Amino acid sequence: MNVRLLLTVAALLVLVTGCATFPDEGARDWRPQAEGEGELGGPPQIAPTEPPPPTEPVPGPQQQQQAPPPAGPCEDPDPQVVAACLGPVGAIAVLPPGDQALVAERRTGRVLQVRRGADPVEIATVPVDPATGINGLVLSPGYAEDRLVYVLAGTPDGGQVLRIAPGEPPKPVLTGLPNSAGGGLAVDDAHLVVATGAGDGPLAGAVLRIDTLGRPAPGNPDPASPVLARGLTAPGGVCIDPATDTTWVTDRAPTRDVLYRVGEGTLGAPAWTWPERPGVAGCTVLPGTLVVAQSGAEALYLLTPGRDGAFTGDPKPVLEEIYGAVGEVTRAPDGLLWLGTVNRDGTAPGRTDDRVVRIQPPTGGGESAI
Repeated sequence: MNVRLLLTVAALLVLVTGCATFPDEGARDWRPQAEGEGELGGPPQIAPTEPPPPTEPVPGPQQQQQAPPPAGPCEDPDPQVVAACLGPVGAIAVLPPGDQALVAERRTGRVLQVRRGADPVEIATVPVDPATGINGLVLSPGYAEDRLVYVLAGTPDGGQVLRIAPGEPPKPVLTGLPNSAGGGLAVDDAHLVVATGAGDGPLAGAVLRIDTLGRPAPGNPDPASPVLARGLTAPGGVCIDPATDTTWVTDRAPTRDVLYRVGEGTLGAPAWTWPERPGVAGCTVLPGTLVVAQSGAEALYLLTPGRDGAFTGDPKPVLEEIYGAVGEVTRAPDGLLWLGTVNRDGTAPGRTDDRVVRIQPPTGGGESAI
C-alpha cells in the first residue's frame, strides 16, 4: 500500500513539471536590494572619526609668522653664514681687512660686530622708530684713525644721520630728514652720500652730499644746500663706483622699481627699470659690474654698465631663492660680498633668520658661491 502511494506521487510530480511555462512578458514584482542588507551588505562603512583641527589662518601684513630660533647656540649649517638669528638687517659696514663687519638691525637699532665662529658683540644702540629704523651704516672716510661710524636712521625725533664714536652714545650730525621708509648711505671720497625717501621738508626725496660734520659738501649745485639731486620716492640703497666716480641709487617708484645714475641737480631718466616691481634694495659695485639686491625677487641682479652709463644686455639673476629676501649687499676690502637678509619682514622666516652671509663674488677668483 505504501509502495503504491509513493509511485502515484512521483508520477504526479513528473506531469506538473512537464506542463510548467515561464513567459517572457508580463508584470514582475522586482525590488532593488537595500544597501547594507542581505548577503552582499552594500558598500563598506567607515567608522566616524574626530573632526580635523581648524586650519590656521594665512598670516597677513599685520599677522606675521615668526619662526622660533633654534634651541641653544644659533648655528647655521651653511659655512658662508657669518651671523644668524638676527632681526632684519638694515645695513652692513665691513671692517678691514674683511673678515668681520658691523651690522645694524633695522628695527631694534642695535649695531653689532660680527665674525664667523664668534657671538655677535653689541657696540652701540641707536634709538629708532621701528617703522623706519636703520637704513644705512658706513665707516668714516678716516676710519683707520678716528674709528667713527655713521648711521642713517628714523628716530623718534625724525630722520637723522648720526655719528657713533667708541664708548659714546650716537650723536646727530644731520637732522631734518623725513622719517619715511627707505633710504641709503654711502661714502664718496671724503664725504657722505645720503638717499632720503619722500615726505615733508626740503631734504625729502633727495640725494644729499655732506661732509662728516653734516655741512653741504663742496661741489653741490647750491653751495649752501646738501641736496645733490631730487626725485626719489622710497630708495633702497645708494652705492659709489670709485673707478668712474659714479653714484647709483635704487628706488621704488609708485609704478615701477628703478635704478638711477645720479647727476648734479636732477636724477634724470632711469638707467634701468623693473615694471614687475621686484623690490629693489641695496647695491654695490664690482669691477665692471653693478650688483642690485632685490628682496621681493629673492635674488641679486648683475648689471654691466657701458662707458656712457647705459647697460649692455639684461640683468643676470644670481643666488635666486637661496637665502630668501636679500635687503643689503656690500663689497668688502678683500673683494668678497656681504649680504644681509630681511626675511623677518615677511611671513615665513627660516629658523636661523635673519642672516649675514659672506660669499665669493661672480667675478672674483677661486670657487664662487654664485
